[in-house]
Amino acid sequence: MKFMRFAGSVTLALALLGTLALPVAAQLRVTSADLERLQENIDEVSRDVAQLRGRDASLASRLQADLDAARDETAYFRIKLRRNESIPRTEYVEVRDRVETIRSRARGDVSGGYTPPTGNPDSRTGGVATTGAVESSGSDDVPVGTEFDVRVQNSLSSKTAQVEDRFEATTIVDLRKDGRVVVPAGSVVRGMVTSVNKAGRIERKGSLTVVFDRITIDGRSYPMRATVTQAIESEGVKGEAEKIGAGAGVGAIIGGILGGVKGALAGILIGGGGTIAATEGKDVELPPGTLLRVRMDSGLNLR
Repeated sequence: MKFMRFAGSVTLALALLGTLALPVAAQLRVTSADLERLQENIDEVSRDVAQLRGRDASLASRLQADLDAARDETAYFRIKLRRNESIPRTEYVEVRDRVETIRSRARGDVSGGYTPPTGNPDSRTGGVATTGAVESSGSDDVPVGTEFDVRVQNSLSSKTAQVEDRFEATTIVDLRKDGRVVVPAGSVVRGMVTSVNKAGRIERKGSLTVVFDRITIDGRSYPMRATVTQAIESEGVKGEAEKIGAGAGVGAIIGGILGGVKGALAGILIGGGGTIAATEGKDVELPPGTLLRVRMDSGLNLR
């Protein structure tokens, strides 16, 4: 009997040692159970935001937009897990903490107003920012909240797109920080479709959600997280190579190389988390060359 107890103790000790010997990355790996808990938290917070709507509709709308973004990021994590791709624990924790912050604000547990990241809109260009500079903040070369424009290289349609479809776009201006170019014009960003709804009798309007997850700068590739905030229609290209090569600001690009901007793409609405929706009864159609304004949802460190 004593021998059996001793043997059991040895087995337990060896098991514990085996766990301790696991690499830290393995112990911190994001699992499907983690994502299930995150999804449950999002659903709970959604109810808190719904209750807030009767007290402060404006704040509730802003919180809901941020919650929608967290929901889309969770869906993106699920896709990566299904593809056997690793999910950085820091990204998971950032989304989890953001959801808890939304919960606190919806319940009134945190003082102060809600201040989501914003760009620098300019009414003269239909809401397009007029600078290619990044404010110096933190250690990231491109901090969270930075917005810039990219030109889509492939057509995107909610009628034909499938979840996990990949596409590419290129930046159209030099993005500068502290006087240096951190993201040169022509850098390639890779996007992925994370959800699709085709227009039809049941789902009257088409929509698709896209995220940008990688950027290639001067031949080097970096992971990124960015979502769409605006779709812009242009009237043609004039002297694009020269203007971009000179590192002109977004305002100059819009006024010069595009030959004028018609404004937001007709029949397109942008929702939380990068969801692009068409007007009722139609599918989303983004032809090659469409300009998308994207916002960084995580910092980009290029060192």
